[in-house]
Amino acid sequence: MTLQTCNLHHAFLPHLLLPVLLLLLHAWQGWGHPQCLDYKPPFEPRQPLVFCKEYSKFGCCDLEKDEEISVKFHTIMENFDHSGYMSCGRYIRSILCQECSPYAAHLYDAEDANTPMRMLPGLCGDYCYNYWHQCRYTLSLLLEDLGSPQQFANLTATIEDDRRRFCDFLELKDKQYCYPNVLTNAELNANLGFVREDPKGCLELCLQEVANGLRNPVAMIHADDGTHRFFVAEQLGYVWVYLANGSRIDRPFLNLTRAVLTSPWAGDERGFLCIALHPRWNTVRKAYVYYSVSVKKEERIRISEFTLSTHDDNQLDHSSERTILEVVEPASNHNGGQLLFGHDEYLYIFIGDGGRAGDPFGKFGNSQNKSTLLGKVLRIDVNNNDDGTPYSIPSDNPFLAEKEALPEVYAYGVRNMWRCSIDRGDPATGRGRGRMLCGDVGQNKYEEVDLIVKGGNYGWRAKEGFSCYDRKLCQNSSLDDILPIFAYPHKLGKSVTGGYIYRGCQMPNLNGLYIFGDFMSGRLMSLKENFTTGEWQYNEICMGRDQTCRFPKLINSYYKYIISFAEDEAGELYFLATGAPSATARAGVIYKIVDPSRRAPPGKCSIKPSHVKIKGKLIHFHPREEFVINKKPTTTPVPTTTTRKSTTTTKTPPRRKSPIVIIKPPMPTRKTTRKVPLPPPTTATTRKTTLQTTRKTTRKTPPLPSATTTTRKTTLQTRKTMRKTPPPTTTTPTIKATTLKTTSETTLKPTTVPTTVQTAMATTPATTTPTGYHTTIMTSAVSRIAQTPIITTPPTSRHGRPLQYQPRLTPQPLTSPQPPAPPSTTSLKQPQTALTSARYPKRPGALTTPRPPYWSQNPTASAYKPQRPPMNTTLPKSQHERLWLGEKLESTREGNQVYKRPRARGRGYKRRRRLRVGTVRLVSADGLSDRGRVEIFIRGEWGTVCDDLFTTKAGTVVCRQLGFKMALAVMKRAALGEADSSVRILLDDVECEGGERSLLECKRARVGKHNCSHGEDVGVICG
Repeated sequence: MTLQTCNLHHAFLPHLLLPVLLLLLHAWQGWGHPQCLDYKPPFEPRQPLVFCKEYSKFGCCDLEKDEEISVKFHTIMENFDHSGYMSCGRYIRSILCQECSPYAAHLYDAEDANTPMRMLPGLCGDYCYNYWHQCRYTLSLLLEDLGSPQQFANLTATIEDDRRRFCDFLELKDKQYCYPNVLTNAELNANLGFVREDPKGCLELCLQEVANGLRNPVAMIHADDGTHRFFVAEQLGYVWVYLANGSRIDRPFLNLTRAVLTSPWAGDERGFLCIALHPRWNTVRKAYVYYSVSVKKEERIRISEFTLSTHDDNQLDHSSERTILEVVEPASNHNGGQLLFGHDEYLYIFIGDGGRAGDPFGKFGNSQNKSTLLGKVLRIDVNNNDDGTPYSIPSDNPFLAEKEALPEVYAYGVRNMWRCSIDRGDPATGRGRGRMLCGDVGQNKYEEVDLIVKGGNYGWRAKEGFSCYDRKLCQNSSLDDILPIFAYPHKLGKSVTGGYIYRGCQMPNLNGLYIFGDFMSGRLMSLKENFTTGEWQYNEICMGRDQTCRFPKLINSYYKYIISFAEDEAGELYFLATGAPSATARAGVIYKIVDPSRRAPPGKCSIKPSHVKIKGKLIHFHPREEFVINKKPTTTPVPTTTTRKSTTTTKTPPRRKSPIVIIKPPMPTRKTTRKVPLPPPTTATTRKTTLQTTRKTTRKTPPLPSATTTTRKTTLQTRKTMRKTPPPTTTTPTIKATTLKTTSETTLKPTTVPTTVQTAMATTPATTTPTGYHTTIMTSAVSRIAQTPIITTPPTSRHGRPLQYQPRLTPQPLTSPQPPAPPSTTSLKQPQTALTSARYPKRPGALTTPRPPYWSQNPTASAYKPQRPPMNTTLPKSQHERLWLGEKLESTREGNQVYKRPRARGRGYKRRRRLRVGTVRLVSADGLSDRGRVEIFIRGEWGTVCDDLFTTKAGTVVCRQLGFKMALAVMKRAALGEADSSVRILLDDVECEGGERSLLECKRARVGKHNCSHGEDVGVICG
């Protein structure tokens, strides 16, 4: 509510105040979760807090924010005497420190970025009563820095002496999450700050989509060169470079599609399988690749070396390929496919057992035969090989002394190891550094995870997991095999995908957690080492439910087929999955693993990527979905590559909910005229109010004509027909204060509008005796108000978000000059609006206010503009009464309508211009131009848009079409009006990036295709 609303409606404040405050400030009911006002998880500050000490271990404030709150507290307390300080200091401190609470987002209703925030944290009923009883008059002091003092003076004065209204303003009805109950709830705070678990012990994590549209992405690596680029390999033979901002370079880093042997068959294990960069990439510009190839109709595994191009840092020299090693494959499966550089700078190669079932080659199989490279872990030295053989053998390889063993063998007895990693070690202690963990795909019963050591025998084909597979070999006492650290049966999954131990910075809860998955079941899993026993504890990973993942850009679903895991240069973890396991299907997505329970303190994990010289174009990343809103988590979506919309969630039939309605209260009956001079004080029965408004605009409005003025219309159809609006400017000029002369037509007694707390208090006498500090507070507040010019400014935003929705301060529609109408005797419940304008008289020098730059001292009338029919902004009595009660009108087509002339072909008839396809309009029941239900013009008719996937970016596209700067909020579930059954639903699943010119340019379903009802009509509030 802005200042002009306060002044014009002062007589209505007792009636309007409570509904407005409830609509704007009450938190919607829901299951809260730890979250800060910047929409991120809480953290442990790097330095202990001094003022809000209770949140030093875990909360939402660092030392800088803590000092800011301390300064604010002491500024407020300067208004108190000693007794007031002792009585109210603890209340003021507790309320201010709730910005540091780990539940700050819930207390301030900031969990949904599309809804307005509360001005103050939500209090519990008993605590609010005690606060009101002892310190009720401090409310204005807490609010005054959120806007101008005048903005809240009348509001707070009206409710400070009414306990019910006072606590309706401050109370949070959710008794579990209101303050201070949220701190004492043992169930909520039992595992606060730790990874959230569901009742079955499943760790609830979230995901962030970082790349999509890939064809079976099999590997993702980084160069460790400070650029924070990552390189993604596709099974077809392409390798792409992604920059730290998520953009992809359009030229491939490597293209081996002509040489790679693969097929579009689902599940084909052949193809381009891995890539590794030399650990000293800055000086040794070499890359090593692992792929399938056919040589004279013989299938082989080829390990090749490439050097970086001399003229492009993001492309390999394709002519520099040098074959390091080739291994003949007896079958098309079990190709292995992992390359790794260890901390010793040797290259490790993981090769499968040759294929078929049960390793049937030879007496003991390939894996137990050290004279073949199949079924082995190899280690070779590729350093200093420019002038000699492609590689050499490290001097400490374990089987150099065995006569029949190949010198490259580092470990044996593996079946088909798929995805291995090397532990970076604990960031603080370095424990675990250099360990190598692999997932080894099983045969019929078990999948296993192994810790690779030099010279180890991992049991295949004698054993599968912990059980015997070949009983004769299994009973051989000379087997001496190393058991896996973990094995799971095929009821959990049938094809393990090895992962990584998390050693990143952003999610401290995950440190030391080995995260891996299963390709067939889509299950995400984790292991945590017990350093005392040496055992590894298993926990399944599931997607966060309820509001666990309700953070910007986070999702809680993924494609089922988990192909690989990866870590970036900073140590953050990712996995690569697809919805269709075919080398040619563009269904691959890369997901970043995110813990929503705790983050690192701000500034600790900041990185500055080194500059990368780019040749070619950048393809910017566009995620398929950004927010988790009313969607059920799933890990096994239906695979598809043909539909436009994301298949990671299943849409449920829409449920009719009572909408959250946020409406501007109806304006009283008045005539609005624009005049230059400041009007004199009100006399007789007409009340005139001078309003000074300061606002910013992104449009240049043409100068007003001198002879006549034209009616401004809110619909895009009339706007395009009658005049052309100049395009938005690139800068934001500040329009100086303007003076609007507003004449109320209601029958009121001669009075002057009160604007101070003192006057408001006089109109609402206290029911109890004021406490000793009341005089001090009121004197301080009145003195500050008296020293401050009476201007309205939008409330300051908190963390980049408006505190509440302000009505758009647009000039009122004008018509040709008319004689002033006599005062009306209509009742307060039946407001009517007559919009007129008059010539500007000369301004007295003493009462001069600056004009905005678009006003002209001597306006010209060179450009003729046809007069426009007036906008219908008058609502019948019954409609206004329903709006006052916050109810929705049954017919939402009664507002924002333009008077249409009857169709006629008589003299002077002009053919109207046809509407452009994609034109939008806002249909509002209360006649407001800056908000309403979104309707779009397609195929000769107006229709509605469903709210599924519709975000503020899509709302911004709509608002910019209508000449506004941005969308302040997107209102779902028909909160701004529901269309009747005669209006078609034209668009559904609209996903925009914010830069499109029309909703038709966004990702969406086909026109007319939807699975929603008018109960899901979307609306927007523009500003």
